[in-house]
Amino acid sequence: MSETSEAALPLLRTLTLPSDANLNGGVFGGWIMAELDKAAGLLGMRRSQGPCTTVAVENLRFVAALKVGEEFSVFGQVEAVGRSSMRLRLEGFAAAPAGRERRRVVEALFVSVALDDEGRPRPVP
Repeated sequence: MSETSEAALPLLRTLTLPSDANLNGGVFGGWIMAELDKAAGLLGMRRSQGPCTTVAVENLRFVAALKVGEEFSVFGQVEAVGRSSMRLRLEGFAAAPAGRERRRVVEALFVSVALDDEGRPRPVP
């Protein structure tokens, strides 16, 4: 998947702030993971047409540093659908707020499960 892939949907875009910094001056990995989880939730809800939850992160790889002050964008696509679960492929990109050039900083594979009104797994339509 790449940012220009027709199957990849834009899910989130935000600006990194000094409060997101780690001790090395980059953005804290936990903050990036939280943003990816939000994006997975949006993508899972769109595909399952209702509530869902992350049950696993099968792969998460930081490929470059995300810097404070950069724009962070997440794109994703549904890779596979089971009875109640979905495998969601996500990629995060960094860019200068005034720039147009993006670079990939993270890639991940989330597993999400569709939920019914009582919070139990339900079939994905």
